[in-house]
Amino acid sequence: MTADVQSRPQPVLSLKGVGKTFGAVSALTDIHLEVHPGEVVALVGDNGAGKSTLVKILSGVLQPDSGEFQFDGTPVTISSPAAALELGIATVFQDLALCENLDVVGNLFLGRELRPLRLSEVEMETRSWQLLGELSARIPSVRVPIASLSGGQRQTVAIARSLLINPRLIMLDEPTAALGVAQTAEVLDLIERLRERGLAVIVISHNMEDVRAVADRIVVLRLGQNNGTFGPGVSSHDLVAAITGAAENSVTRRSARRAEHGSQQDVDPGEKR
Repeated sequence: MTADVQSRPQPVLSLKGVGKTFGAVSALTDIHLEVHPGEVVALVGDNGAGKSTLVKILSGVLQPDSGEFQFDGTPVTISSPAAALELGIATVFQDLALCENLDVVGNLFLGRELRPLRLSEVEMETRSWQLLGELSARIPSVRVPIASLSGGQRQTVAIARSLLINPRLIMLDEPTAALGVAQTAEVLDLIERLRERGLAVIVISHNMEDVRAVADRIVVLRLGQNNGTFGPGVSSHDLVAAITGAAENSVTRRSARRAEHGSQQDVDPGEKR
């Protein structure tokens, strides 16, 4: 065993043999996954690959039919969303679940109000600025309604809300979907800061460039099964092949044409004559 393997921290979350069926349809089969502290793991796959089902199992929304879960090396059962939160697993779903008519403070503390019988507005506002400051968020005021914020700023508020429970693992479902270039960069920077805090992060995304920009490992699901684990330096060719199961596709054909065109340009003009 190498020194690197020996010194690697224990996984925050470890899954072995996880399976889930819906009637005659097998959504997940023998899924294995590990996430370590300070690591970003991207979960990718085509539609119907089982990504959403796995996220719902990890967040306690669905119960698996088989498999083992370990959290910090201890066997656990994630029986409900409350159980997932108690373990320290926070999930930011694609729809963000924000109330547009409430301000930032109201959204951050919705359902977790400090002194609910007599709201401590000052204390909640101070804590809000503290959370956003830790994420280097670019939000003008915590008293503006969510409806006035950009997509990237809303994603920041949703992630900041998840930090209130002091999580060990944060799952982000399509965090850059429908965002512009600047907003996407803002969210990717945010994911980097979560890693710097020592949190384990699972990112579910269809955007290969975003995935390779922030992920330490890329786990591919195909037809509800593991279909490879790659580093951030993986080529588009290999990643698309693992996702689709087809070695021959538009990406490979485009790469071949570029390589052929480049080789023709490298030929000495005198050799052509």
